[in-house]
Amino acid sequence: MKRPGPLLTLLAGLLLAVFMLSLNATTGVRNASSSRPRTPGTAPPASATPGRSTSPPSPSPSPSASPSASPVPNADYAGRTDDDSSAVAVSLRDGRAIAYFCDGHDKESWLKGDVRDDGTLRLTGKNGAGLDGTLRDGGRIRGTVEFGGRHYAFTADRAVKPSGLYRATATVRGAELDGGWIVLPGGKQVGILDRDGEPSAAPVIDPGTGAVTVDGQKLTARPVTP
Repeated sequence: MKRPGPLLTLLAGLLLAVFMLSLNATTGVRNASSSRPRTPGTAPPASATPGRSTSPPSPSPSPSASPSASPVPNADYAGRTDDDSSAVAVSLRDGRAIAYFCDGHDKESWLKGDVRDDGTLRLTGKNGAGLDGTLRDGGRIRGTVEFGGRHYAFTADRAVKPSGLYRATATVRGAELDGGWIVLPGGKQVGILDRDGEPSAAPVIDPGTGAVTVDGQKLTARPVTP
């Protein structure tokens, strides 16, 4: 038997080399295809930064509106003191107030001041007179009047015309006249007419027109507002 020649040996080596190259190429393709390609248009997953939250920030709560005080109504109030000795009338307009206290004989005081947003009022008059009151639900004023060293508690209900506060000033026969009237709910009147500083009971007025006759002269008492 003859031994294979050198040519056959060389051919077999070449075949073996081609087989090994083909095997390596196939393995490389498989390794490359094992990593899945990223779909076009999609962003790679974001890596969280250490110490920083990736969740969206929570919206800040909107500040709640502070409740506003109810506006003080423009209105008139009239009533009597708790001891029924005197009458009180109060007129409110645009945060201002004027009041009249009188007993229908010789005690009287005009008072004025501001009304707070919470419905409380502190009015002052001559000779240390004062009025402290609180508006309750717009329907009445509850308070006290300080006059002549005494305190008079009172309740004044909301007045509907012709109830309310009236005043007339004039010069009659050389005398300075200043009259104040409180027309209470129900029609009863309490008032004082001052002649040159001398107080006395005031004559009755016509609540519908305000007409009043003083010393033979006709005058007109008009509603009082601040």
